[in-house]
Amino acid sequence: MVFSSIIFLFFFLPLTLAVYHLLFLPVSAGHRSATVWRHLANFFLLAVSLLFYFWGEAWLIWIMIVSMMIDYLSALLISGAFHKGRIEQLEEGGPRTRLQRAGIVLSLSANLALLGFFKYFNFGVDSLNAVLPEAWRLTDVMRVTLPLGISFYTFQSMSYTIDVYRGHVKATRNLIDFACYVTLFPQLVAGPIVRYCDVAYQMMHRTMSRAMFVSGISRFTTGLAKKVLIANTVAKACEGIFQLPPEQMTAPLAWIGMICYSLQIYYDFSGYSDMAIGLGRMFGFEFLENFNYPYVARSIQDFWRRWHISLSTWFRDYLYIPLGGSRKSNKRTYLNLIIVFFLCGLWHGANWAFVIWGLYHGFFLVIERMGLDKLLKRLPVALQHFYTLLVVMTGWLLFATESFAKSANLFRSLWGFAPSKAPLYVEGYFSRDIQLALLAGIILSLPTWPALKTFCHRHPAGIAGWSLLRPAGILILLLLCCMFLASGTHNPFIYFRF
Repeated sequence: MVFSSIIFLFFFLPLTLAVYHLLFLPVSAGHRSATVWRHLANFFLLAVSLLFYFWGEAWLIWIMIVSMMIDYLSALLISGAFHKGRIEQLEEGGPRTRLQRAGIVLSLSANLALLGFFKYFNFGVDSLNAVLPEAWRLTDVMRVTLPLGISFYTFQSMSYTIDVYRGHVKATRNLIDFACYVTLFPQLVAGPIVRYCDVAYQMMHRTMSRAMFVSGISRFTTGLAKKVLIANTVAKACEGIFQLPPEQMTAPLAWIGMICYSLQIYYDFSGYSDMAIGLGRMFGFEFLENFNYPYVARSIQDFWRRWHISLSTWFRDYLYIPLGGSRKSNKRTYLNLIIVFFLCGLWHGANWAFVIWGLYHGFFLVIERMGLDKLLKRLPVALQHFYTLLVVMTGWLLFATESFAKSANLFRSLWGFAPSKAPLYVEGYFSRDIQLALLAGIILSLPTWPALKTFCHRHPAGIAGWSLLRPAGILILLLLCCMFLASGTHNPFIYFRF
């Protein structure tokens, strides 16, 4: 089940919201019986989240449950619940006992083993077969099914035990509340990666207001429109173009395909993040932002401060800084960046194309630290944007094709070096609806909406106009999305593969 589906929008979500608010609203947050009702609401959210995941993954749900239980028990072991009988928040930077170290090792090794086996077993076998003589190849080895969202919920659950070990958060003894945090369906299968320390207080003390609920509906609808109206539309063009053989790939087609895919992956994923944040608000949670107009970045460093923020900060806090970050020598900093982005690429997919993509970004981050960033700052702003967009969009070719050879052919086509003998023909991949989606996608990838909102609020008449424009626009977007979905529009989700 995906958010951009009729069954989710008109059956699963309304029924879930109705029952949840019946459990959530009988008493105010300060009432003495509020704790009981919050536990009931969390238990209900846990149940529907497991149903949501089971709907798409069936019995592969056991992997998530095993990972969750290991981290729950590991955190209790780290915090002293078993041998002291009480849970203590550890001192930040303080000494750790052998038992506490065993707890964090258990959590990390178990989670990474599950992730490594289910996500990378097939990749390892295929890579080994590629270098072995034909007689030695492993042809009868089983194929492992990749569980949906394993990269997201593994990192999320693992961050909990790391934060408990570091003393950043106190472990919880309540299994229902912890399981609710891990399985919370709005961000379960495609992020953003929500850390326990960011929602620990909200698990029992969240409140709900009409303004928050309306804000959630607005944010969810905006994300749905990004996904259905823009990402799905431009996907038709880039998928058709990328399937063409090299001899038919002209330079204009390659550029249209690259631009369309750059917009597709942005609106596909940022749309999902918007829907997750909006759903969170409908249930009383505030999730952190995951995108901040990444295509207006002026460098690759700036891009990664704006793109998939929950992942980039996860790697920063749990890998880059522990490796030494930028506190040591320049050579060590460069090595740390390469290691982080090698693993970032591998996290995105069990394919060498993703590894190369990660190293590609790591390379540009290194040369920017070596002095390119100072040169960029001397250039006109337009050239800074052009450099960043060209690097990022070229890198997306590896995502789009998942093949280094195909992406290399596309790159040659971009600059007119491919062996294309086809006539200049773009009409089939540049229809009116694709043109409109491209125009809307380019305009909205800039901070035009916040600028419009600011402009309206600076003028007395604009405040009234904004109060009418926003709900009317949200309603129109929702109706358009429903029409597109009812007509059976093409509806892929890129980040579900990761």
